[in-house]
Amino acid sequence: MNYVINRESHVLQKKKFSIAIPASVVSDTPHLREKTAKVGLIGRAAAIFRIDEIIIYMDNPNVKQTADMNLVATLLAYMETPQYLRKRLFKLTPQLKYAGVLPPLRTSHHPLKRRIKDLKVGEYREGVTVSSDKYGTRVDIGVEKTALIPNRQIVKNKRLTVKITRIDGQVEAAIASREEIPHYWGYNVAAERKMLGRLLKEKAFELTIATSKYGVPFSDVAENIGRRLEKAENTLLIFGAPTQGLYEIARLEGLALDDMVDFVVNMIPMQGTETVRTEEAIMATLAIFNIAFASKV
Repeated sequence: MNYVINRESHVLQKKKFSIAIPASVVSDTPHLREKTAKVGLIGRAAAIFRIDEIIIYMDNPNVKQTADMNLVATLLAYMETPQYLRKRLFKLTPQLKYAGVLPPLRTSHHPLKRRIKDLKVGEYREGVTVSSDKYGTRVDIGVEKTALIPNRQIVKNKRLTVKITRIDGQVEAAIASREEIPHYWGYNVAAERKMLGRLLKEKAFELTIATSKYGVPFSDVAENIGRRLEKAENTLLIFGAPTQGLYEIARLEGLALDDMVDFVVNMIPMQGTETVRTEEAIMATLAIFNIAFASKV
């Protein structure tokens, strides 16, 4: 996540920022249409505030959560995929029945221009490989004709990030990495089939922040968090479930939340409602972080 509003600024520009959400995030919503809409709000929040990765973790060892986890992961991945690639990468499954209610991301990797004449050398695009021959690999990049990656044979139906290298005659492209792109390029989705405690042990985050109404008020620890953010290359923000907070989730593993993370923070002190929904907490938390740390160097 890049907290800097000005894209030309270097502040926190290349640091990785992830959020972790529970598999049960849609469990309190009975109908698939409403589940889809809820996931849409999470995806939009992640894109607005330039989240690099959305991790879905198991939050109840006593309940089978595979179906909910797969649904959330599929919907988030579908949202993140440019529209022109969705038919190639996603089958028409029951999970996507109401995909039409998902809001568009309108991020840099979801271009509206669909014609070769609008391409520019040096432009980045998302693509999917469609075929290979002696000249290289053909890639669908969302324009009238496929682009050629010269002298490379790549398996079919593989999603790639490419950089346009030629537009006169045959459109040509080279494989690119997200790290070289100077602006936000969407989020990755990681469906982790493990509880939070195990997840935190196995993934090496330099800074972990849990959100809870029982945590320390954000204003009391904002300065400390800011100092840690300056040094941390990868940060994780963790959110609880609709029916239980992170303290309860940790106790289900026989663990203490305060021992698992660097900070437990109350992002919405004096809340006016009995509960704050996960999608609401995500939007509120990321908005506060975006403002609080925009000027950090």
